[in-house]
Amino acid sequence: MGQNVNITVNFAGLKLATPVVTASGTSGYADELTEFMDFSKLGALTTKSISVKPRKGNPTPRIVETNAGMLNAIGLANMGLEQFLEEKIPILEALNTKVFVNLAGQTIDEYVAVARQLAQEEAVDGFELNISCPNVKKGGISFGTDPTLIREITAAVKGICENKPLMVKLTPTVTDIGITAKAAVDAGADALSLVNTFTAMVIDIDTQKPVLANRTGGLSGPAIKPMAVYLVNKVYNEVAKDAGIPILGMGGIRNATDAMEFIIAGATAVAIGTANFVYPDTAEKVASGLRDYCQNKGISDIRELIGCLH
Repeated sequence: MGQNVNITVNFAGLKLATPVVTASGTSGYADELTEFMDFSKLGALTTKSISVKPRKGNPTPRIVETNAGMLNAIGLANMGLEQFLEEKIPILEALNTKVFVNLAGQTIDEYVAVARQLAQEEAVDGFELNISCPNVKKGGISFGTDPTLIREITAAVKGICENKPLMVKLTPTVTDIGITAKAAVDAGADALSLVNTFTAMVIDIDTQKPVLANRTGGLSGPAIKPMAVYLVNKVYNEVAKDAGIPILGMGGIRNATDAMEFIIAGATAVAIGTANFVYPDTAEKVASGLRDYCQNKGISDIRELIGCLH
């Protein structure tokens, strides 16, 4: 089905074969999923976060399943820039899809250092700026909750990777996501990704302690989807539409129906996250489902549906 349907999208100057992307932290560095999925059927892979130095992350337990999702408090555990360049770049070079690298750090200088190195790599097509990290120079406040810090870090990183699109990942744990979205766009963001996880807690009633060693974690999965769709639509209407900035929508997407909600709300592309842990080929199935949806509706180009909410 769907031979005559165009599901390619233009995302910040990159032509994506489909609007479906893997979400950072849920698909490793690609090699973990290659036996389950044909990456050429996706729009892009977003790598796990990369910081200058390796990070062990938070103590365990750091993942707990919930009724309609999961909490994670991984703590940006990753192999660090040096090992990533040596071991993972060759794997990414062989992929038949676009690659976004998720950037992490505790100071603006750390973000800039990673971006500077990776901006030179042909295998890297663009970046996703993880601004949910704590800024150690500002007493641990998250970059993503302070519009001034968002402008500062976005401008600094964009100055390093002018030749590649920079996507800023927005946290939903703010009073008004429209304000933080506008701060990122004003500072030079080429795209926005939203939403990151919602802060949450699970308690063990026998021990009367939090299940996660970190006490709290980020809630993802189907439980957050209606909130994520609302926030994507809000940012699309208040910031992205007039600025011509694409949105990568995410939050609880399990199938093409879920993905279509985000596209109608204003997302140019969608990211599959928690669902990858259940069915590693979810992203490929969603892409196929979007094609079928358009075919069944008599729509020749999926781009007609972006932000078409009445």
